[in-house]
Formats: sequence, structure tokens, C-alpha cells
Amino acid sequence: MELPIVQAPLGSASTPELVAAVAEAGALGMLALTWVSVDEAVRRVRRVRELTDRAFGVNLVLAFPIDGLLDACLEERVPILSTFWGDPDAASDRIHAGEALHLHTVGTADEARRAVAAGVDVVVAQGWEAGGHVTGRVATMALTPAVVDAVAPVPVIAAGGIGDGRGLAAVLTLGAQAGWLGTRFLTATEASTHDVHRRRVLESNGDDAVHTSCFDGGWPSAPHRALVNSTMTRWEEAGSPPAPTRPGEGDVVATASDGRTFMRYDDMIPLRGMEGDLEAMALYSGQSAGLVRTSGPAAEMVTALIAEATAALAPLA
Repeated sequence: MELPIVQAPLGSASTPELVAAVAEAGALGMLALTWVSVDEAVRRVRRVRELTDRAFGVNLVLAFPIDGLLDACLEERVPILSTFWGDPDAASDRIHAGEALHLHTVGTADEARRAVAAGVDVVVAQGWEAGGHVTGRVATMALTPAVVDAVAPVPVIAAGGIGDGRGLAAVLTLGAQAGWLGTRFLTATEASTHDVHRRRVLESNGDDAVHTSCFDGGWPSAPHRALVNSTMTRWEEAGSPPAPTRPGEGDVVATASDGRTFMRYDDMIPLRGMEGDLEAMALYSGQSAGLVRTSGPAAEMVTALIAEATAALAPLA
């Protein structure tokens, strides 16, 4: 990495093209592979390599069966493996045996200490403001220095609520070595974000990115942050009942280009090529959506973030 920016994995919105564009710009691109087949994972990793010879990473969620995917990534010599939502201990030895670096996301300082004891090389401190699935309840401003103090000299990357260069500058002054940005890159040209989702992020003021458990189909008991939409509003007006008594339970709201269908409460975002009531799907977003006002190539986003951070830090120097 030449620049202290990490593009968060973004779940199904991440693409090899996005990861490679971020890497070519001097930052670190991350590819989310938890929910694809081993063959598809290998195809995507090799596609990144066709587009860049720079380092990149793969993210795997430990709450799901990832053994085959992890083996495939290590066989493909992926240099950085990022894990989330689970005990990193079992994965760490395998990652190091494959001569890769191990990043792990935490939500508390105690989790950070346990991760380092398990052998993790870099800790990602995810603040409560983050979009998508959120593991903790502490805000980034308080969490980042607490984790830095807890695990020094192990490097820390700060995540959650970083939407522009000022946020990046802030977490660097808190002791993080880089900022981990997801919502900002949801609007990148290379992301597979559907225009319905992209527009909602660009129009958001940040207040409508709420912490909820609404979209738990496929990943139960995993709180997340998403933009308020028709599904969430109906569910909350009904008193936020549990499955299977939620309003519209079992409704098919979207169909992908390959024929797959998605239900109202699935933990799935709208992607390019989908059709249906896409506004009703999980519109994952962090509170930093209120700072995201433009769409464009990922490389331009990286350049702008660095320029903004440099300008913010200059008076402090």
C-alpha cells in the first residue's frame, strides 16, 4: 500500500474490477467471497490478477463455512486474508502457513486483544457507525484509540463513519494506520451496486442509516446498518415481530439475471441486472452516507480522499 486507504469488502457489491482499480490507485482493495462457490472465488481472484499486479485482499465471514474458500485463496497465493464475525484463532495458523497476512475485524478493545493473542497481524476496529453487518456498539472515535492502546504495536485500521478525507485524517490522528471505507465505494463506477441503491446512498443525509435486525434472512442474529425503506418501515410499524410473522414474509422482491430470487427479509442488496421491487431490499449503508455526494471511478475517489486528508492535516502539522 502506498496510501492509507482500504476499500471495505462491500459484500456482493465488490467486484474484481473495483478491487483492482483501488489497488492500482495505491490503496488496498478487498474482495468479498464468503457466499460464492470455490470455483467462482478462484475465477474472481484470477480476474483481479489479470487487472493488477499489486497486493489485494479477500474477506471471509467466519460465521459461515469458509474452509474450502480459505484453502482456495491460499492456493491462489492471495496475500491478505481478512476475517470477520467469529473466532480468528482457527484460521490464523492456516493463513500464516499460506504465507499471507491476517486481518480481523473487532468491535471492542477486548476482542482486539484476543485477536492478537490468536496471531492476527492487523486489527480492523469497526465502529458502530459502519454500514452492513456491525459487530460492536462503540463509536469509531472512541473505539479506535482504545484498540490502538490495547494492541500496540500491532497495526490498527479504523472502520465506520469515514466518508471523506477529513474522516480519514481523523482516524490517522487517533493512531490508526489506515481508514477502511465501505459506503464511499458503494457509489464507485466499478462496484456492482444497483442504481436504486446508489441513488439512495447519494441522497441520504446519514440519519436514515439505522442500526437494525430487519434483514436477517440468511444471517440470523446479526445486527446491521441499512437505509430505511418500505420493508423496514412496515416491519417497525407492525412492532418489529420476529420471523415468520413479519409483514410480507415470503414475498419475492427481486430476481437476478441468472434467475435466482430473493425474499423481502433476505440479507441481500440490489445488484446490477436485478429486477423487481429493489427499494424493498437491504440497502446497507453507514452513517457516512451523509458525506457521499458523488459517483465515479474508484481511482478518482482514492485521489480525492488523499487530497482532502492532506488538506485537513496541513494546519495541524
